[in-house]
Amino acid sequence: MSKKVPDPPASESEQPERKGSLFTVSPNINTETLLANASEDLLSISAIAADLADNVDGSRRSKALALSRMADGVHLLVERALDHLDEPEMAAILAMQQNQTADAQVPAKK
Repeated sequence: MSKKVPDPPASESEQPERKGSLFTVSPNINTETLLANASEDLLSISAIAADLADNVDGSRRSKALALSRMADGVHLLVERALDHLDEPEMAAILAMQQNQTADAQVPAKK
């Protein structure tokens, strides 16, 4: 006979210790890709918050609009960072970082 009711969650003292973080970002993803994804996510957050603001009133509306405006502001910062990637100084820094990452991933010869 199979059990239909799941066991209750383990208490804090019984839970196994986690190693690392819940989410990680691959070290192989370049800066432009990371910033482009952050930019798209910020646009989505802003749109969700603005849509929510249309459906609520009072202080909740103010909070939703504030979230939308904050996301818009951070989106502008990310876009400016993307613009800086095209500058020669930044291109040199990124190339150096990519070389360091590539060197760190190559196994040492015995």
